[in-house]
Amino acid sequence: SMQCFPSLVLALSSLLGALALLQLSLYLRVPSRYGKHEERLCRPRGRLPARCAWFLQELPSFLVPALLLALRRPPRLEPLGCRLLCCLFCWHYFYRTFIYPFFTRGRPFPLQLLFFGMLFCIYNGFLQGYYLIYCAEYPNDWCTDIRFTSGLLLFLLGMGINIHSDLLLRQLRKPGEVTYKIPQGGLFTYISGANYFGEIVEWFGFAIATWSLPAFAFAFFTLCCIGPRAYHHHRYYLKTFTDYPKSRKALIPFVF
Repeated sequence: SMQCFPSLVLALSSLLGALALLQLSLYLRVPSRYGKHEERLCRPRGRLPARCAWFLQELPSFLVPALLLALRRPPRLEPLGCRLLCCLFCWHYFYRTFIYPFFTRGRPFPLQLLFFGMLFCIYNGFLQGYYLIYCAEYPNDWCTDIRFTSGLLLFLLGMGINIHSDLLLRQLRKPGEVTYKIPQGGLFTYISGANYFGEIVEWFGFAIATWSLPAFAFAFFTLCCIGPRAYHHHRYYLKTFTDYPKSRKALIPFVF
């Protein structure tokens, strides 16, 4: 049976933090080349339909923790706080794997980015699952701890914002359409990256609820990865649409 190696958790979390800074340096000035930013850059050769690509990319983040839990002998079901935290992570990726892809109306996805996305989901799925299933130790009353309850509320709020924003984006397009329009409603009233803002809030909530280095490293990675993308989306909208609301910010209402 697999054992907990704290040094492995530290090393993988540190590497994730370094990858976050690398993402920030790579994409702060130039957006990653897919979706609305693909036209201005060289087009990748191989692509998959968006629905298939999102399913394949997100699947490891759900399967890897589930496999780690299945391999643990005896199965870890206690304490309740640990079980709930693992379920939160898997819940997000169940939605991202089995629900979100079948409603998305995005453009075909570059195979190169899909490959790196899958590698990341395997890596992060292992890190978060391994820590929670084999290493994390929480008191029996962790469910009533302020860190758990406040983190859980942030997680649920962020997930709600993320799902609602995705719904608003989908409604902009009729089936088969690939043109981009100005998002309206919800947090899009105030920021261009409402869906990204929701996901960032979600994972920082998860980090607070778990109060762990792996989760904070992942939240930091999420911020460095999709924060710049929200900024580039904002710039794209301002350049493309002359009637784009000038009062909107990129990611944080009234600030940025």
